[in-house]
Amino acid sequence: MLFMEFKSGFVSIIGRPNVGKSTLLNKISGEKIAIMSDKPQTTRNSIKAIVTGEDYQIVFIDTPGIHKPKTKLGSYMVDVAESSLNEVDVILFLVEAQDLKPGPGDLYIIEQLKKVKTPVFLIINKIDLIPKDELLKVIDEYKDTMEFEEIIPISAISDACEDLIINELKKNLPKGPKYFSDDMITDQPEKIIVAEFIREKVLELVSEEVPHGVGVEIISFKNRDDKDIIDIQANIYCEKSTHKGILIGKNGSMLKKIGTLSRIDIENFLGNKVFLELWVKVKKDWRNSDFMLKTLGYQK
Repeated sequence: MLFMEFKSGFVSIIGRPNVGKSTLLNKISGEKIAIMSDKPQTTRNSIKAIVTGEDYQIVFIDTPGIHKPKTKLGSYMVDVAESSLNEVDVILFLVEAQDLKPGPGDLYIIEQLKKVKTPVFLIINKIDLIPKDELLKVIDEYKDTMEFEEIIPISAISDACEDLIINELKKNLPKGPKYFSDDMITDQPEKIIVAEFIREKVLELVSEEVPHGVGVEIISFKNRDDKDIIDIQANIYCEKSTHKGILIGKNGSMLKKIGTLSRIDIENFLGNKVFLELWVKVKKDWRNSDFMLKTLGYQK
């Protein structure tokens, strides 16, 4: 009987806001764990996805996009992303192929990567959006900036990217233990993921200015004694009374739509019927409030 070498480790996914980090994480894990949106700075915390195979277990960490912060929340997000660089076995640096060459944001991240000893894979995403001959130019542009352990062109929406990345990671990860049980797909508390699903619907449905000032707090999460139903109550915080009106909508229409779409994702995730109640509250400048950041879980 041949001995199978078991590989395990932690892999951080970093990059500028809105380059597809959460899409990649969900694709590799096969589950919706990180919320997705076309609006930048969607991810606020590090989200872990656990992928276990016959001879490996990889813990992927989706981090907030690295950007120039304007609030305490923004500073927290950047700190979360940058602090992961020295705490993992491999870094996946995600960039967009259609940019054609590194911009100021990418160059800033590259300067941070030069300071760490962790192996860095350059993942060039969205290659389906450029001609093949342009891809070689993109690779050359990035090769000139630093030495990468691997350069992997992908489309994060393609089924092929999962095996491609995992096979390359297995070559670079150390022998190690199984950190989590086989059936575990994330270490995030259910309440945190539920709150993120609600925030995702706000990002999808509400105009550009409002979503960045929205935070979600789960205030009650209970299983009913008599029925197979989970009762969930949540506060949606915004920074202005005008934003509150937008979130509620005429006769409560927007809040009802947010609740209906959130409940679908929450039920799929929990595998249970859910009764969801939402309230909208104004907390002026909460993104600069240490108390509110702690309340909403944005602390190390």
